[in-house]
Amino acid sequence: MLDNLKEGVTKPDLYEPTPNTVYAATLAHYGVVADPARVRDPNRKGSVENAIGHTQDTALKGRRFESIEEQNEFLERWESKWAAPRIHGSTRRQVQAMFEEERPVLQPLPSQGMQYFTEVKRTVCDDSCVLVDRSSYAARPASIGSRCWCASSISASRSATCRHTVLRSHTRVDRPGTIVLPMGERVFNPSRQTQRVLTQAKAIGHDAARLCELLFLVEGRVGQRKLWGIVSLADRYPRRLIDRACAQALTDGIHSYSHVKRITEKLVAEALEAIDHAEQSPQLALALIRPADVYAQLFSRCAAAQPSMSLPSEGTSHDPQ
Repeated sequence: MLDNLKEGVTKPDLYEPTPNTVYAATLAHYGVVADPARVRDPNRKGSVENAIGHTQDTALKGRRFESIEEQNEFLERWESKWAAPRIHGSTRRQVQAMFEEERPVLQPLPSQGMQYFTEVKRTVCDDSCVLVDRSSYAARPASIGSRCWCASSISASRSATCRHTVLRSHTRVDRPGTIVLPMGERVFNPSRQTQRVLTQAKAIGHDAARLCELLFLVEGRVGQRKLWGIVSLADRYPRRLIDRACAQALTDGIHSYSHVKRITEKLVAEALEAIDHAEQSPQLALALIRPADVYAQLFSRCAAAQPSMSLPSEGTSHDPQ
């Protein structure tokens, strides 16, 4: 019997209390049944928790141990020589005698301990995956757009669940950005998000559109994250340089967002170095003047980043009243 604490009972109820998912899995693993006590009825609550305080105050108080093995050895000796033969304060009976009465009905412990896990709720993306800890895992047969409970255990295993029914289990991956999705389950028909990101890629340039279309043809919808990464570079860098970086990535045969980003940053660094060199050599300043559309893009980006300031109208006083 336990209190209606959140770690044990998610929703208290007199007839059908809802146990915490991890706590319920722990009970099932050890073959234990939980019976939450009634609210504001302490007489129905067991007194087994006193054993923890009794052990801490009697056996462990003021003692330090170099290892867990040393502590367990001491507690085993304390249990057999002092705790078990003592007379219990409430029942007025020997603890060892009461244990011998219960021994025939006690079950052996499982060979392995309980595998703790955490649970989060995720939406199935349009690539039929759920995103957990920055990695994607296949969620079929869950439909796109549905909500699933994803349990992540420390034993390197994951499972997408619909609360009680396990839909999918996967081996946990440690590298962020990894996609655990069989090739036969990848979705290659374009969605509205696909059309949107390809339109933004065309606005950057011809080579950017070619690279994004190639990435989608090879990886399907699951590769749309790379496409969004490429088009998001336009928020920080000139589109002409991004398009040149995409052309270089196509030539190198390395079709990835990180490669395009590295090339773009390199081109920007070279452009800034050329500008610094032009300031030292006035003769090169006129040769380094770029087309007007490059400066127009830079001005538009800076104007969008700065907050707009409204000018006061005539006759408006700024003195606080």
